[in-house]
Amino acid sequence: MSLQAISPIDGRYHSKVSDLSQYFSEAALIKYRVLIEVEYFIALSESGISQLQPLDPQTQEQLRDLYNKFSLEDAQKIKDIEKITNHDVKAVEYFLKDQFDALGLAKHKEFIHFGLTSQDINNTAIPLSIKDAMHEVYHNQLQEVIDRLEQLAADWKDIPMLARTHGQPASPTRLGKEINVYVTRLKKQQESLHQVPHAAKFGGATGNYNAHHVAFPQVDWKDFGTRFVEKQLGLSHSFPTTQIEHYDFIAALFDNLKRINTILLDLDKDIWTYISMDYFKQKIKAGEIGSSAMPHKVNPIDFENSEGNLGIANALFEHLAGKLPISRLQRDLTDSTVLRNVGVPLAHTIIAFKATLKGLNKLLLNEEKIAADLENNWAVVAEAIQTILRREAYPNPYEALKELTRTNEKITAASMSQFIDQLDVSDQLKIEMRAITPSNFTGI
Repeated sequence: MSLQAISPIDGRYHSKVSDLSQYFSEAALIKYRVLIEVEYFIALSESGISQLQPLDPQTQEQLRDLYNKFSLEDAQKIKDIEKITNHDVKAVEYFLKDQFDALGLAKHKEFIHFGLTSQDINNTAIPLSIKDAMHEVYHNQLQEVIDRLEQLAADWKDIPMLARTHGQPASPTRLGKEINVYVTRLKKQQESLHQVPHAAKFGGATGNYNAHHVAFPQVDWKDFGTRFVEKQLGLSHSFPTTQIEHYDFIAALFDNLKRINTILLDLDKDIWTYISMDYFKQKIKAGEIGSSAMPHKVNPIDFENSEGNLGIANALFEHLAGKLPISRLQRDLTDSTVLRNVGVPLAHTIIAFKATLKGLNKLLLNEEKIAADLENNWAVVAEAIQTILRREAYPNPYEALKELTRTNEKITAASMSQFIDQLDVSDQLKIEMRAITPSNFTGI
């Protein structure tokens, strides 16, 4: 029951990430192991060894149905076998041997898992599940966020806004441009993400195809393994390796995902701050409660939810990227339990993406407040005035503007105009400087 789930991604947030269960649940991992074992047997039948002949198309289809039509009942059968074997991959092998009996392939069933170690299955099944989840879930969700930000950047491209550096009023900018900063950052990391290979190890107990080679020395097993992993599974073949995949590319993937999350964290904090400054209102949904104690409030909960989930995701990505590439000698078992958690940070990431998107869709621009802040901060025009004076070789322009602006008196349109009036410059130059306002001093 979801009310008894320990993890919120399997409880409170399950509906938001249910798509990921077909890639990262226990049943999904078992299914991917069945897929690898079946595809390996098919590839082995085409390797040229005399004991196996290429399978006819109908038999291949029947074998592929073992994973294409894999059910929860099949997964449970394998779990029941595991209770006896106390070994998850061996349980898959025994399950397949029973299926081979039913398909009339009993004489070939000893070639299931032939020459392999469990990691040849795990280190292809898990990268394949990650690749599929990235292509079929993650990239779509990220693109939705980018598309929405692009639309907002276009909608707000002409909205002048007071900038703040160090929390203080600074040279004005445009709201659309500030949103576009995030679009550009996300797209750059999106491009980088597509360059990271999904790599897999396949090479026997210590990566050298020892058992394969001693049984069939005439076969080029390195070529076989590469063709199997890259052509049949669509992954990149890591070679040489120890017993396990070195996980360098999976670490690169998680580091990249972490960078994308960090950019969204930055966005969430900025939008939250703009809401607190009243630059944005939020759409109100009938029946929703903003605060249990203060009825007037509409809290920026979507951005806060996103921020929290991104933080959890990044902590896990950090651990995975730092831990997985390290293993004692030819292998230790520390990667095994860690790998079972690869779907967890991805789930928290998807929850965060959806929360950010929901929050963005609720924003209502408060142009009146944005314009008022600009009008109340005429001091920011000082940079423009002193730069024009520099251009004209006016003596000590910075110091002159500093004397005007760094006082406790408020700078207004009138006081700025008065300052320009007393400058010893041409009337034409005064006209040029008077035309500058906080609303039009926004750069390119």
